[in-house]
Amino acid sequence: MTPLCSEDSVLARLARHFPDSHDSLLLGRGDDAAVITVDSALCVSSDLFLEDAHFRRGYFTPEEIGHKALAVNISDMAACGANPLGFTLCLGLPPLTDMAWLDAFFSGMAALARRYDCVLAGGDLAACERIYIAVTIWGKPAANGLALRRDGCRPGDILFVVGPLGLARVGLHALETRGREALDVWPDACSAHLRPLPLIQAGLAIARLADTVRPPTLMDISDGVARDLPRLLQGKGTKRGLGAALHLPREALHPEVCRFAAEQGKDPVMEALLGGEDYALLGACAPEFFPKFQKAVQGLTSAGIVREQPEITVNGQPFRAAGFDHYAAV
Repeated sequence: MTPLCSEDSVLARLARHFPDSHDSLLLGRGDDAAVITVDSALCVSSDLFLEDAHFRRGYFTPEEIGHKALAVNISDMAACGANPLGFTLCLGLPPLTDMAWLDAFFSGMAALARRYDCVLAGGDLAACERIYIAVTIWGKPAANGLALRRDGCRPGDILFVVGPLGLARVGLHALETRGREALDVWPDACSAHLRPLPLIQAGLAIARLADTVRPPTLMDISDGVARDLPRLLQGKGTKRGLGAALHLPREALHPEVCRFAAEQGKDPVMEALLGGEDYALLGACAPEFFPKFQKAVQGLTSAGIVREQPEITVNGQPFRAAGFDHYAAV
């Protein structure tokens, strides 16, 4: 049987969707290495996106797979306060992959790349039993050259979030239970899981407004607040992290999170804190800087305060949930 795809056919289709020139590229695809040019520091990040670990073809369209595979990387640039410039794509495909499916996959990824003027500089191909996607992305810090980091919290800092919490968790549960029929019942939640939108403008705005002597901390929420908040609070080189008093009223949650929790007999606040893959932004800043961040960034809201004591409380109650762990889920 003749395979439905080959290296040449995959590369030919890829070339239809992705340009091979960009202001930051001296040499693009087709050589042993790309040559990029920048006039400042670079922020670099990599992510895997694996079939049946991060997505299922049963309810993801190929366009959504391509979109999300790149979106999760662009979200890392948002958390650094960086503008994405380019990326590489390593792609493992089953030998009998249909070319129409591949065209749709590239179409979804390319549409998001165009939205952020992010060029595909190269990558690699391989045959795999299941779809394997690995993206490495780089970007340029905001106009002031400041790349935001996730360490540096101090007691008394204001914790803030940008974007809904727990919405993608609801979408994942609904899609796993009902397939794409869930889109009719949980449209926002399913969209949050299938096609997240990176908060690049929010990250850039925070970085541009940041005081270089006392910059805010920032990270994207990929594993849920329960898992990611301790990472934000654990400063590098310290033996113990700080703590936090979170304030997350139910009325601040997305209506679909509240409705889902009510139907399942669960606490909506806990669902919001455990939910991963929201790709919202979580940060902390000195109290005097919070008002200007809130004024400049749509959807930025206070989520509590950093404390000296290492424990975390939510709405006055102790909080000890661990959140998502890639290996615990295997």
